[in-house]
Amino acid sequence: MRALQQSSGDLIVDRRAAYAAALAAERDFAAAAELIGQALDMAPGWTAGWCLYGDYLREAGQREAAIAAYQELQKRDAAGMFGAELKLAALGAGTIPKGTALGYVESLFDDYAARFEGELTERLGYQAPQALAALIASVLDGRSVTQVECGLDLGCGTGLMAEVLQGRVKDFTGVDLSGEMLAQAERRGRYQRLEKAELTAFLAKDATRYGLITAADVLNYVGALAPVLVAARPRLADDGLLAFTLERHCGPEAMVLQESLRYAHNEAAVREALANAGLRVLALTTAVLRHDRGVPVDGLLVLAERDDAVGTTA
Repeated sequence: MRALQQSSGDLIVDRRAAYAAALAAERDFAAAAELIGQALDMAPGWTAGWCLYGDYLREAGQREAAIAAYQELQKRDAAGMFGAELKLAALGAGTIPKGTALGYVESLFDDYAARFEGELTERLGYQAPQALAALIASVLDGRSVTQVECGLDLGCGTGLMAEVLQGRVKDFTGVDLSGEMLAQAERRGRYQRLEKAELTAFLAKDATRYGLITAADVLNYVGALAPVLVAARPRLADDGLLAFTLERHCGPEAMVLQESLRYAHNEAAVREALANAGLRVLALTTAVLRHDRGVPVDGLLVLAERDDAVGTTA
């Protein structure tokens, strides 16, 4: 079993969970939930089982029952690795967390690391790094800059951003919450330095000035943009570039928490957050970042620099 579907310690219960997973793969979520419910009758202390139970109930459209399952999960998961707080908020039964749900994001990507690149590039058609790299190149080429001396990749994962920027950055640092993702990046040799840290905390303690800071498919998990933008600005060199992607929504809210447990942002609010952080927009365009269950995920590609004519208000 994968890390987020840990064994209950009971072979009969695990067998029921395997049958439930097979039913879920065929999208019979109601039957999958029923089987996991039976398994939990036998092993009520199985934390991962409460997560699966809530997920299957939600997919089956049984909202109130899913909320009850996630509330039970929240009681049992002190580290927050199963994301109960986010799942309750997405169902309108809780408050959106302030900042990144660290336990959830770390465990999610630790679990995902070994199959990350294959699933993203082959199954989901992930194009965010390539699209962002093209935007960066258009500005650097316009400035006749062939290589940035020092770069920082926030939420670097296995290093897809570094791969598409190969030759553009002389000294590249990667930062990520997930130790397993960093291990994959180290094996691929895509960075000169790797650090395990939450990105805002890293920016606050680091003293380096970077010619390029990137964050591809990362701020979707952070939520409010102001803290990271304010923390990133002092880390930019005078002519440095900040490049990042966001998932996009067109409603009036500054951001929304989606069923995917990723945040989506309103373009006008993004521009406001950048201005408040003392950053000038160089480019802000729309693009399809990848596909989710066969549906295109609309995104924003953002490129900004320091605006030293203004101070920060965030």
